[in-house]
Amino acid sequence: MAVSEGPGGASEQSPSTTAGGANQVRVRAYNERLVLSHVRRNSGISKAEIARLTGLSAQTVSVIMRALEKDGLLVRGKPVRGRVGQPSVPMHLNPDAVLSFGVKIGRRSADLVLMDFVGTIRLNRHLTYPYPDPAEILDFVVAGIGDLQQELSASQRGAIAGVGIAAPFELWNWAREVGAPEGAMEAWRGFDLQAEVASRLPYPVYLQNDATSACGAELVFGVGPRYPDFVYFYVGSFIGGGIVLNSSVFVGRTGTAGAIGPLPVRNKHGETRQLLEIASIFVLEKLLRERGIDPQPLWYAADQWIDFGEPLDIWIRDCAAALAQAIVAASSIIDFSAAIIDGGFPDWVRTRLVKATIEAIGKLDLQGIVFPDIIEGAVGAQARAIGGASLPIFARYLIDQTVLFKEIDHAEGN
Repeated sequence: MAVSEGPGGASEQSPSTTAGGANQVRVRAYNERLVLSHVRRNSGISKAEIARLTGLSAQTVSVIMRALEKDGLLVRGKPVRGRVGQPSVPMHLNPDAVLSFGVKIGRRSADLVLMDFVGTIRLNRHLTYPYPDPAEILDFVVAGIGDLQQELSASQRGAIAGVGIAAPFELWNWAREVGAPEGAMEAWRGFDLQAEVASRLPYPVYLQNDATSACGAELVFGVGPRYPDFVYFYVGSFIGGGIVLNSSVFVGRTGTAGAIGPLPVRNKHGETRQLLEIASIFVLEKLLRERGIDPQPLWYAADQWIDFGEPLDIWIRDCAAALAQAIVAASSIIDFSAAIIDGGFPDWVRTRLVKATIEAIGKLDLQGIVFPDIIEGAVGAQARAIGGASLPIFARYLIDQTVLFKEIDHAEGN
């Protein structure tokens, strides 16, 4: 399909002449991606609106959209009749046209999802463990994809774009905090999960940091389109995050920009600690164990959390105080329009945490700070898996400037 060709030109009138050249095929592929991206951002958009937004001629847009419709990537909506002229035909992405597998690897659990072209999760699998073992996770991913494929028709299997993995970098770190036996997680140092998965499956495989993937999912499928610049906090086993600038995920020189976990904050005793030592779910797990409460519901699934009472109250209060300090620190560097908080917990916990964070911020000295909106994320506990599943779709079909994923040595070049 033409849109799998890497982009080689920036516009109909002035194709790029950079290294690698730009022939008509590559320019057409770029323009197809451009049209698909606009339809994704503005479902129901008309051909005339796309021509205006892209600067392409109406004739060129018509040709491209007819081709994309013929390929099944776009579907027509019901014509909208105006006062004059031909009725406007809204265009939408065809959810069934492209499917993608997304994998989230955490320090206590892993998720495998099958996502469609518009970001809806069709199927999923979940695995919990005391600590992540590379061989066990590899089996889970490969066998899980095999199982999910059995539930698909031949045409659906043919629509699979690839596998995107969202995983923490340097998984061997913090082994003591998750209670792994001495040396048990050292196997991750020499284990190339991306290559291992790619060697066992017939799909391109992509890898991205888990928190960055969650941030990208929020930008594309959540509240991100309302905010061109935001700092993002994802509270998982260990807290992570991301930075969005000019409606693109900013990954930085090494791909670790927005790794907010190491931010220094003060705990309730006035001691300086890293943010992740306070605002992470493993801290709640520790509080529960200290009180003789089984913490396993934390890792089954977000919707299976229960109200743990006092330990949960303490954790939310401490998390909020730490998050408030982190938001103030981030806002002193960049005047973000929003600070978005999400995590691997149910919506009611997220609501309580955001409310407590807003209250904690009110107790801080905000002089000289242009303060952002403090809001809940909209993607939820599956944000990391959804972000992972987005990687093959954006790599193959889209050039959407509202997300800038930095693939790490993906298995198939454009």
